Amino acid sequence: MFSSYERLQKRSGKKGVDRFQYLKELVEEFSNTESSAKEQVLANLANFSYDPINYQWLRRLKVIDIFLHHLSEGTVTLHRFAAAGICNLCLDVENKSYILQNGGVHLLTECLMSEDESTVISSITSLMFLVTPQSKLEITSDKVVKLISVKAEESNPRIRNLAKIFLSDYHHPVREEDPTKAGIQY
Repeated sequence: MFSSYERLQKRSGKKGVDRFQYLKELVEEFSNTESSAKEQVLANLANFSYDPINYQWLRRLKVIDIFLHHLSEGTVTLHRFAAAGICNLCLDVENKSYILQNGGVHLLTECLMSEDESTVISSITSLMFLVTPQSKLEITSDKVVKLISVKAEESNPRIRNLAKIFLSDYHHPVREEDPTKAGIQY
C-alpha cells in the first residue's frame, strides 16, 4: 500500500518516525555486514522500494547503485533482491532515467540467464518498465530478444507467459514484403 506523509505521521504516533534515518541505518548496516544478514537487509531495502514516498530518500542514499551493483555481484539471493528492488523503482521517471544511464539494461539482460525464477521475472518486468523511445532499441536488441525467446519456451509458466508478453508487446520482427502486395506496409 502506498503511503502519504500524513498517513505515516498518523501511524507512527507522537514520537514520529524518521523514515530517512531508518533507511540510512539500513544502508549502513548493509555496507558494514559481511554475513547472510546482508541478504535480509537488501530484502528490506527492496521492500521499501515499492512505495513512491521513499523514492527521494532511496535516491539520496544511493540505494539504486546498491541494487545495480548486486545484480551481478554476490549471491543468487542478493541478485534476486537487487532485481526486485530495481523492478519496484523503475516506473518512476527519475529512477528510470538513472537506471538507464547507469547500465541497468545490460545488468538486467545478464540476469535473464539466471536459474532463479524471481530474478528472471523481475528482470523481464523491469526491462518492460524501462522501455522508452530512447531505450527501446537497446531493450529490444537481438541479444535481449534471443534470451527472452528462450524464456518463452520454458516449462515454468510464470516465466514463459511473461516472456511471451514481452515479445508480443516489444518485439515486432521485420516481415518480408509479399511481392504481390507491393507498396503495402506492415
